[in-house]
Amino acid sequence: MSGCPFSSGASTPVPNTETSEDMSTSHIVQEEKAQLDFSQSMSYGDYLQLDAILNAQKPLSPDHNEMLFIVQHQTSELWMKLMLHELKAAIQHIEQDDLPDAFKMLARVSQIMAQLVHAWDVLATMTPPEYSAIRPYLAQSSGFQSWQYRCIEFSMGNKNAAMLMPHSHRPDLHSVVEKAYCAPSLYDVSLKLLARRGLAVPTSYLERDWRQAYAANSQVEEAWLVVYRNHKQYWDLYQLGEELADLEDAFRLWRFRHLTTVERVIGFKRGTGGTGGVSYLRKMLDVVLFPEIWSLRTSL
Repeated sequence: MSGCPFSSGASTPVPNTETSEDMSTSHIVQEEKAQLDFSQSMSYGDYLQLDAILNAQKPLSPDHNEMLFIVQHQTSELWMKLMLHELKAAIQHIEQDDLPDAFKMLARVSQIMAQLVHAWDVLATMTPPEYSAIRPYLAQSSGFQSWQYRCIEFSMGNKNAAMLMPHSHRPDLHSVVEKAYCAPSLYDVSLKLLARRGLAVPTSYLERDWRQAYAANSQVEEAWLVVYRNHKQYWDLYQLGEELADLEDAFRLWRFRHLTTVERVIGFKRGTGGTGGVSYLRKMLDVVLFPEIWSLRTSL
């Protein structure tokens, strides 16, 4: 019996510090016959080449927060690699009149964009003093110079010859970006599909210099209006229009979060790539990729 005056007389249970086999997870691993020896077979890390990926972060500054900056941009580049993979395939499927597969790929691209939008939330945890500590080490490197992002912009129709210049020092990358610049965009092949279905798309929009930026056209809007006013008859084309709207909607959100994150972290300082930073990003918000997909809604 305890000598404590507040004791109820019951003995205090002593915690069991020993972990029994039933309380652990080791027996589960054994029961499920999980493979544990990879000395003679390919492991998870081998398949994903994690040694190369996880050793690709090389901070140049002594600051703790540079790792966040590097990982943020490297993961974004990986997502953009997948975006390009899906966009290229979607364009090919539209050219082949294979819309179900194209829809799946475009939906995936929109979800990747959503992932990239939320990634800005992580970078926004970097405060202005923290970014200022690493900025001198970035020199003139900037996301403005991302060749994958430029291919995405070109594939979606935002053509600008000047954007080839940042890659002129790398002939291998320049040729890849130039190929995207010279090829018909996602919207271009969509309009050619409308024409193949008998809709009145101007000939000048079916065979043109694909290097030129797209300009809105009232006849193209009328063609899309036929689709939207008769959506049961043109269901797959109607769905294509909405996939394009979803994609540009997601792209606009990404641009907006890019702008707000940059303004939050560096204010109105010029960007490391030489642009006005916030001023440049604000102007990019006004770029419309698929103009008739949006303007037609006023006429419905």
